[in-house]
Amino acid sequence: QVQLVESGGGLAQPGGSLTLSCAASGFTFSDYVMGWFRQAPGEEREFVAQINRNGGGPTYGDSVQGRFTISRDNARDTLYLQMNSLKSEDTALYYCAKSRYRGITSTVPREYDSWGQGTQVTVSA
Repeated sequence: QVQLVESGGGLAQPGGSLTLSCAASGFTFSDYVMGWFRQAPGEEREFVAQINRNGGGPTYGDSVQGRFTISRDNARDTLYLQMNSLKSEDTALYYCAKSRYRGITSTVPREYDSWGQGTQVTVSA
């Protein structure tokens, strides 16, 4: 079955950096659009970034544009999120997600059909 396992979260200072990884298994990773979402306590799940099958055409949520970079390594079935210039408002549980679609990109959570367990990112001095 599909498995997505995130890692790399932790505590960072404002202005610092973290890199999240998501190890995928149980499906042909290179066939699907992949995304990152986040959810803070009491908030709705928020789109962070998505990337198409071959690693091109990344798009980002407005709040992370210019600070975060999504990438993928199809040879290693792994998705990444490089987070720079972190802010306290980036504090959330970060989820890796597999799209239902092979060629259609989306920023909407319901169009992703598999999710990891999440990795906590806390930005605090």
